[in-house]
Amino acid sequence: MSSRPFRLGRSLTGLGLFATKPIKKRARIAEYKGPLLDLKAAEKAENSGNRYLFEVNSRWTIDGKGRKNIARYFNHSCGPNCDSSIQGKRVFIYTLRAIKPGEELTYNYGSDYLKNVIGKSNCKCARCRRRRAKRARELRAKRQRRAARAST
Repeated sequence: MSSRPFRLGRSLTGLGLFATKPIKKRARIAEYKGPLLDLKAAEKAENSGNRYLFEVNSRWTIDGKGRKNIARYFNHSCGPNCDSSIQGKRVFIYTLRAIKPGEELTYNYGSDYLKNVIGKSNCKCARCRRRRAKRARELRAKRQRRAARAST
Protein backbone atom coordinates (compact mmCIF):
# COMPACT_ATOMS: atom_id res chain seq x y z
CA MET A 1 0.00 0.00 0.00
CA SER A 2 1.30 3.44 -0.97
CA SER A 3 2.04 6.01 1.73
CA ARG A 4 0.90 8.80 -0.59
CA PRO A 5 -2.38 10.52 0.32
CA PHE A 6 -3.45 10.53 -3.35
CA ARG A 7 -3.96 8.21 -6.32
CA LEU A 8 -3.61 8.53 -10.07
CA GLY A 9 -6.94 8.46 -11.90
CA ARG A 10 -8.94 9.65 -14.90
CA SER A 11 -9.96 13.32 -14.88
CA LEU A 12 -11.66 15.66 -17.37
CA THR A 13 -8.32 16.58 -18.90
CA GLY A 14 -6.69 13.13 -18.98
CA LEU A 15 -4.90 11.69 -15.99
CA GLY A 16 -4.92 13.49 -12.67
CA LEU A 17 -4.23 13.05 -8.97
CA PHE A 18 -7.08 12.56 -6.49
CA ALA A 19 -6.93 12.63 -2.69
CA THR A 20 -7.51 9.23 -1.04
CA LYS A 21 -7.60 10.61 2.51
CA PRO A 22 -7.91 14.06 4.09
CA ILE A 23 -4.85 16.24 3.49
CA LYS A 24 -4.03 19.14 5.83
CA LYS A 25 -3.53 22.73 4.75
CA ARG A 26 0.09 23.62 3.82
CA ALA A 27 1.13 19.95 3.55
CA ARG A 28 4.00 19.20 1.16
CA ILE A 29 2.67 16.41 -1.03
CA ALA A 30 5.05 16.02 -3.98
CA GLU A 31 8.27 17.15 -5.62
CA TYR A 32 8.49 17.93 -9.33
CA LYS A 33 11.43 15.75 -10.37
CA GLY A 34 13.53 15.32 -13.46
CA PRO A 35 16.82 16.35 -15.02
CA LEU A 36 17.77 20.03 -14.96
CA LEU A 37 18.00 21.59 -18.40
CA ASP A 38 19.75 24.82 -19.30
CA LEU A 39 17.95 27.45 -21.38
CA LYS A 40 19.10 26.08 -24.74
CA ALA A 41 18.15 22.46 -23.93
CA ALA A 42 14.78 23.58 -22.49
CA GLU A 43 13.93 25.49 -25.68
CA LYS A 44 14.85 22.44 -27.76
CA ALA A 45 12.66 20.20 -25.57
CA GLU A 46 9.76 22.66 -25.79
CA ASN A 47 10.05 22.90 -29.57
CA SER A 48 9.99 19.10 -29.82
CA GLY A 49 6.64 19.02 -27.98
CA ASN A 50 7.62 18.35 -24.35
CA ARG A 51 4.84 19.75 -22.13
CA TYR A 52 6.30 18.66 -18.79
CA LEU A 53 8.82 21.48 -18.42
CA PHE A 54 8.83 23.45 -15.16
CA GLU A 55 10.82 26.67 -15.30
CA VAL A 56 12.75 27.07 -12.03
CA ASN A 57 14.35 30.39 -12.94
CA SER A 58 15.65 32.21 -16.03
CA ARG A 59 18.55 29.72 -16.38
CA TRP A 60 17.16 26.33 -15.29
CA THR A 61 14.16 24.19 -16.19
CA ILE A 62 13.13 20.79 -14.83
CA ASP A 63 12.22 18.21 -17.46
CA GLY A 64 9.45 16.25 -15.71
CA LYS A 65 8.43 13.96 -18.57
CA GLY A 66 9.59 10.79 -16.78
CA ARG A 67 6.70 8.69 -15.47
CA LYS A 68 8.38 8.38 -12.05
CA ASN A 69 7.70 12.11 -11.63
CA ILE A 70 4.26 11.82 -10.00
CA ALA A 71 3.98 15.64 -9.82
CA ARG A 72 3.56 15.75 -13.60
CA TYR A 73 -0.01 14.49 -13.08
CA PHE A 74 -1.18 17.60 -11.19
CA ASN A 75 -3.60 19.31 -13.56
CA HIS A 76 -4.07 23.03 -14.10
CA SER A 77 -6.89 24.95 -12.45
CA CYS A 78 -7.68 28.65 -12.32
CA GLY A 79 -9.08 27.97 -8.83
CA PRO A 80 -6.38 25.60 -7.47
CA ASN A 81 -6.16 23.77 -4.15
CA CYS A 82 -2.35 23.40 -4.33
CA ASP A 83 0.59 25.62 -5.20
CA SER A 84 4.18 25.13 -6.28
CA SER A 85 7.13 26.41 -4.30
CA ILE A 86 10.63 26.77 -5.77
CA GLN A 87 13.43 26.15 -3.28
CA GLY A 88 16.81 26.49 -4.94
CA LYS A 89 16.64 24.23 -8.00
CA ARG A 90 13.89 22.03 -6.54
CA VAL A 91 10.12 22.43 -6.87
CA PHE A 92 7.63 21.21 -4.26
CA ILE A 93 3.84 21.10 -4.40
CA TYR A 94 1.97 22.22 -1.25
CA THR A 95 -1.73 22.31 -0.44
CA LEU A 96 -3.37 25.72 -0.10
CA ARG A 97 -6.26 24.45 2.01
CA ALA A 98 -7.53 21.26 3.60
CA ILE A 99 -8.45 18.71 0.93
CA LYS A 100 -11.19 16.11 1.18
CA PRO A 101 -10.94 12.52 -0.12
CA GLY A 102 -11.94 12.25 -3.78
CA GLU A 103 -11.01 15.84 -4.62
CA GLU A 104 -8.67 16.38 -7.58
CA LEU A 105 -5.31 17.98 -6.75
CA THR A 106 -4.59 20.98 -8.99
CA TYR A 107 -2.38 24.04 -9.15
CA ASN A 108 -2.24 27.08 -11.41
CA TYR A 109 0.35 26.62 -14.17
CA GLY A 110 0.59 30.37 -14.71
CA SER A 111 -0.74 32.81 -17.28
CA ASP A 112 1.94 32.07 -19.92
CA TYR A 113 1.13 28.34 -20.00
CA LEU A 114 -2.61 29.04 -19.94
CA LYS A 115 -2.39 31.53 -22.80
CA ASN A 116 0.17 29.75 -25.02
CA VAL A 117 -0.45 26.02 -24.44
CA ILE A 118 -3.95 25.45 -23.07
CA GLY A 119 -5.68 28.52 -24.50
CA LYS A 120 -7.94 30.62 -22.27
CA SER A 121 -11.10 29.44 -24.02
CA ASN A 122 -10.00 25.77 -23.77
CA CYS A 123 -9.37 25.64 -20.01
CA LYS A 124 -11.42 22.77 -18.56
CA CYS A 125 -11.09 23.62 -14.88
CA ALA A 126 -14.29 23.89 -12.84
CA ARG A 127 -13.99 27.66 -12.50
CA CYS A 128 -13.72 28.23 -16.26
CA ARG A 129 -16.51 25.74 -17.04
CA ARG A 130 -18.81 27.62 -14.62
CA ARG A 131 -17.79 30.96 -16.17
CA ARG A 132 -18.50 29.71 -19.72
CA ALA A 133 -21.85 28.17 -18.66
CA LYS A 134 -22.90 31.45 -17.03
CA ARG A 135 -21.92 33.39 -20.16
CA ALA A 136 -23.90 30.93 -22.34
CA ARG A 137 -26.98 31.29 -20.09
CA GLU A 138 -26.74 35.09 -20.28
CA LEU A 139 -26.43 35.04 -24.07
CA ARG A 140 -29.39 32.62 -24.37
CA ALA A 141 -31.54 34.87 -22.16
CA LYS A 142 -30.51 37.93 -24.18
CA ARG A 143 -31.45 36.20 -27.45
CA GLN A 144 -34.81 35.13 -25.96
CA ARG A 145 -35.57 38.69 -24.81
CA ARG A 146 -34.61 40.04 -28.24
CA ALA A 147 -36.81 37.43 -29.98
CA ALA A 148 -39.74 38.23 -27.66
CA ARG A 149 -39.43 41.99 -28.42
CA ALA A 150 -39.24 41.29 -32.15
CA SER A 151 -42.39 39.13 -32.10
CA THR A 152 -44.55 41.87 -30.51
